[in-house]
Amino acid sequence: MSEIKAALAEQRIETPSWGYGNSGTRFRVFPQPGVPRDPWEKIDDAATVHRFTGVAPTVSLHIPWDAVDDYAALARHAEDRGVAIGAINANVFQDEAYKLGSVANPDPGVRRKAVDHLLDCVEIMDRTGSRDLKLWFADGLNYPGQDDLRARQDRLAEALAETYARLGEGQRLLLEYKLFEPAFYTTDVPDWGTAFAHCLDLGPRAQVVIDTGHHAPGTNIEFIVAFLLRAGRLGAFDFNSRFYADDDLMVGAADPFQLFRIMHEIVRADALTPAAGIAFMLDQCHNIEPKIPAVIRSVLNVQEATAKALLVDAAALAKAQQEGDVLGANAVLMDAYNTDVRPLLAELRADQGLDPDPVAAFHRCGYAARVAAERVGGEQAGWGA
Repeated sequence: MSEIKAALAEQRIETPSWGYGNSGTRFRVFPQPGVPRDPWEKIDDAATVHRFTGVAPTVSLHIPWDAVDDYAALARHAEDRGVAIGAINANVFQDEAYKLGSVANPDPGVRRKAVDHLLDCVEIMDRTGSRDLKLWFADGLNYPGQDDLRARQDRLAEALAETYARLGEGQRLLLEYKLFEPAFYTTDVPDWGTAFAHCLDLGPRAQVVIDTGHHAPGTNIEFIVAFLLRAGRLGAFDFNSRFYADDDLMVGAADPFQLFRIMHEIVRADALTPAAGIAFMLDQCHNIEPKIPAVIRSVLNVQEATAKALLVDAAALAKAQQEGDVLGANAVLMDAYNTDVRPLLAELRADQGLDPDPVAAFHRCGYAARVAAERVGGEQAGWGA
């Protein structure tokens, strides 16, 4: 049990700056009191999550939502709060120029604008000490014949190559994929195979991001995890849940068993520690629930799935698999999954000097009421800021 607790103590989960801002659906965004008004306050909230969980020491930024005049100062602010800047997320989907795409747009001027933004994001990485540039492209087509499918892949590859060449030592390019939306006929990076192929062409510091909501119903995500781990090309996760499409709900809300199966593959590959290089990031929108408690709960959901994965009896599982014991092998997994790991995690937190119940501790601390009183005036952060 001590080895399991040691592994859990090393776990790192990155929270997203946009998870602390206002969000909603295309029908309505619901504001909440105390929501951050700028990146500095977003970092304060992320630091609060880390203070109560002990395993969320980095926060992802989204550019231009988190644009500031002095990124080095923002990084120092994070350090002063006990956290650090994580991945830098580029945004090439909200400008009017990108109506027909960004890096795959048929207009070379639009493509230049998009690539320049990606290069600016690498510059921000230099200033903040960030390791990862995370790219997601909304590029795609709504109608057959709208554009040349092969030419769009060429344009995409050219943009990725220029961006990859700009990376500094120790920096990585993480390429995300999405089945559909906002393009409905075809998306330029629609699946893990397309992302994987582009990353292979770029080089070893280009790796794939798995967003757990970006798949067709019934997709075996743990197979994708296992394949990319085997190929050494799994760079990060965007953890969330979905019930129908890309809902971006709290991780573990829809299918906690799937999250366990994913983490089982991570544990099997000895890829849980920070040294393995996989960034475990949340990518969620908290539309109707309070932001910080929802992020804390999400971090705990990942911890619980990980703890269960660490409880799998690897020797018994391997024996059953080798002997062709179908039911026995499944039982080994189910025994671990059905174990209540909350007492173990509470004990771990107590050992670390943390409150055993982070959500309850947050509610007692008064932070929510304090920031609601302090953050009056100005414009609350959301999807556009």
